[in-house]
Amino acid sequence: MRMIYLHGFASGPGSTKGQYFLERLAAAGIQLEIPDLTGGDFEHTTITRQLDAVQQLLQSCEEDVCLIGSSLGGWLATLIAEEFSCVTRMVLIAPAFRFVSRQSRIFGEAALAEWKRRGYLPVYHYGTRSTRQLHYHFLEDARKYESIVPRRNIPTLVFHGIYDESVPYSLSVDYLKTNPQARIVLLASDHGMTDQLEVMWEMMVAFLNLR
Repeated sequence: MRMIYLHGFASGPGSTKGQYFLERLAAAGIQLEIPDLTGGDFEHTTITRQLDAVQQLLQSCEEDVCLIGSSLGGWLATLIAEEFSCVTRMVLIAPAFRFVSRQSRIFGEAALAEWKRRGYLPVYHYGTRSTRQLHYHFLEDARKYESIVPRRNIPTLVFHGIYDESVPYSLSVDYLKTNPQARIVLLASDHGMTDQLEVMWEMMVAFLNLR
């Protein structure tokens, strides 16, 4: 089975979770692909461009694929799975469902209007550990996907922290209503969930039959 990791928002291939799973899978003789979903251009990234990056990897879909998606990457994984039948399993870590509507609540309408007026918003990028400027087109483009309800019924393991300060775990619980083969594991953690890596790994091993 081909394994692909989709990193979160303002992150990259060097993310803590991505590198952890890369090393653990490598020790098991399995390659994990971690594409840079922004193509090195975070300032002008969009959901469409990130989806395109994954779709290019799946053009020759000749074997089963497991997508491991973290936060925004988790939401992207569900969108990709709707289009590619070769995606037969998913592991979603605090998937960022309802991304656009949550930004409105987090920032407030006034701040979003200012973002639109200025064109760019300063965002802390965890991959480069620096503040980067994100173009407003990112939010405009994301709205095109907000109404899509993932309905692909495939085995899916969902991890979510009950203390998640960014994405309410209730959104992952709601996801189970559209994917009866999904199973959720709620952990005593925040959105980053880096304190639960070993727990998630052991459950992933069982879920993916890696032993």
